[in-house]
Amino acid sequence: MPAPPPTSTVSWPVRTLSRLRDAVDSIASNSPSRLFLSALFLVILLFTGLLSLPASSSRNIVTPIHDALFTAASAVTVTGLTTVNSGEHWSQFGLSVIMVAMFVGGLGVITLASILALAVSRRLGLRGKLLTQQAMAAESSGRLGEVGTLLRIIITTTTVIQLALAVLLIPAFYFDDHDLGEALFHGSFYAVSSFNNGGFVSHPDGLAGYESNPFVVVPVMVGVFVGSLGFPVLMVLLSLRHRFSKWSLHAKLTVVVSLLLTLVGAVVLGGLEWNNKATMADLGFWDKVLHSFFASVNTRSGGFTLIDQNEMHASTMLITDALMFAGGGSVSTAGGIKVTTIAVLFLAMAAEARGDSDIRTFGRRIPDGAMRVALSVVVLGATLVALGCALLLWLTDEPLDRVLFESISAFATCGLSVGLSAELPPAGKYVLVALMFAGRVGTITLAAALSTRQREMRFHYPEERPIIG
Repeated sequence: MPAPPPTSTVSWPVRTLSRLRDAVDSIASNSPSRLFLSALFLVILLFTGLLSLPASSSRNIVTPIHDALFTAASAVTVTGLTTVNSGEHWSQFGLSVIMVAMFVGGLGVITLASILALAVSRRLGLRGKLLTQQAMAAESSGRLGEVGTLLRIIITTTTVIQLALAVLLIPAFYFDDHDLGEALFHGSFYAVSSFNNGGFVSHPDGLAGYESNPFVVVPVMVGVFVGSLGFPVLMVLLSLRHRFSKWSLHAKLTVVVSLLLTLVGAVVLGGLEWNNKATMADLGFWDKVLHSFFASVNTRSGGFTLIDQNEMHASTMLITDALMFAGGGSVSTAGGIKVTTIAVLFLAMAAEARGDSDIRTFGRRIPDGAMRVALSVVVLGATLVALGCALLLWLTDEPLDRVLFESISAFATCGLSVGLSAELPPAGKYVLVALMFAGRVGTITLAAALSTRQREMRFHYPEERPIIG
């Protein structure tokens, strides 16, 4: 076997790549969560640079850095909040950059970071593989060596779903506008934006011009709902289909709670706005039903809207806040605290009310650790929203209801807006960027990444129960 060449004969690009590979390999092995945060941050910076180019603007001007950063963060975290009118400000190149950013962000933080580690290091550390498998809930992939295959399956599956949505949407836009080029672009854009729960629109007036066109509204709504279920659930549905009894507990909880929240949300939101002349009063019966379900699905993460959020009743806005905070499924393109978090907390409350020591559902017992994680997610999420609200109230003179709505939408990566994002000063926009980043990373992953070390308890104190309630 020939000896390796001397260091002096190795070119600097090779040495640089080698050092970069070693650095990523070290981070992936010792602190995978930090790698995930770093990957997301670098991707946001990349798309910020692209959106700052004059070619990205319809007027061929340089977009201010705070608007470019805000849009890039919103696209990569698949939120949908904007500081400019997307259909007016961005050129077709700029909208294409946003579409690619949503596609990349929709793969998820953990998937994205794993792809980075696979591409640079050619292998994942043991802890990185374990964390990836846990996040993906890959019941059917038990061997560590199959993580790379799992990621390829995820990319293939999501791409096929988005292509199918585009096939449905392109004819709908063509028959409405009779422009094949525009139909191809808008159909592809909304296919990516809907499945990835991006919430970005390519028309200046959004989807308002298509509010009575079910061939546009329904595929977008279905794409948002399917994307909000999460990759593990999609894998279960594709492999086991309607055999509900064989589904994993995670899949059962996600689908059942998602359907329940969609139905209840449609009834409540539709009922509150049914006679509101500024939103739904002038629509026909079936259009009102369609609007109600569209709002319910998109409130939990999609971010698309057919009505002006500022015209809603105060009670509707409060319900919207709650649904946005709830979000969608784990390891999905949705945000929020996740539906399984809500399910675990309500099941724990029901068990406590019955006097049961175990949390049980669908013939399975949920470990106590899951409840502690659920509580941590809710408390940390509420804390981040409260801090964001406090900062925005300090920076502006806006009322609490508008600030709370925008803060929850940013943290939950929903994208619904009362227009506050565009009105904020640059410092306020950076606050929302931080909330979007934290919301997309996930509260538990964020907390783990910021931890300096793992603690192992070598002893336990005597137990004593305080008075609660």
